[in-house]
Amino acid sequence: MQIVPAVDIRGGRCVNLVQGDYGQETIFADDPVDQARKWFEAVRGLVHIVDLDGAREGRLCALDALRALNTAGIPFEIGGGIRGMADVDAAADAGAERVILGTAAYRNRDFLRQAIAAHPGKIAVGVDARDGRVSLSAWRDTTATSALEFAREMEQAGVARIIYTDINSDGMMQGPNIAATRAIARAIGIPVTASGGVSSIQDVQRLKEIEPDGVDEVIIGRALYLGAIDIAEAIAVAEGGA
Repeated sequence: MQIVPAVDIRGGRCVNLVQGDYGQETIFADDPVDQARKWFEAVRGLVHIVDLDGAREGRLCALDALRALNTAGIPFEIGGGIRGMADVDAAADAGAERVILGTAAYRNRDFLRQAIAAHPGKIAVGVDARDGRVSLSAWRDTTATSALEFAREMEQAGVARIIYTDINSDGMMQGPNIAATRAIARAIGIPVTASGGVSSIQDVQRLKEIEPDGVDEVIIGRALYLGAIDIAEAIAVAEGGA
């Protein structure tokens, strides 16, 4: 299992929100690219970038940061507000190894198919769920669609990966929703990235235990910034060495 550190960008800074609430923001670094470099030096793997301004505005706002990451040789995936082919293409051209769609994948399947065809193997879909239901538009709108049903539809559409976030857990430092994450992974045949609520090394161990179900990555954000999880220890657990 891979540890994927998160760098959430808003207003040009590295921040963190609680349950996606823009009114509950903590600034952790003034330079998100420098912060991403530090995480990359630890994990020697992918860094998860969230364009919070983009998520709110419905367009890619962090393109300059993505280009800087690419120039620095930092591999990354990007999500947040990507709702048109111009933004998908721009993110891919800026070096994104994965482009994560959410709201647009739910609302516009023609766009989703076009993105998959244009960038095979690079399109992931974020399944963000509140109480088991898909939530859209920076988590402001909760639908009647079950997260499990949506994940199955995305697999059938041909996406490369599901990034599953339990909104009720996100930023709360109370642990991830293991049962829901496992249920999603067992229901589909593509890899799942777990996200939301990972707050201790025990949480990493619990997610490691469901790796055989198809959960091969875990995104960690707030816990790393607060020092609740030591990244080296997390990597050791994820790789099976602890």
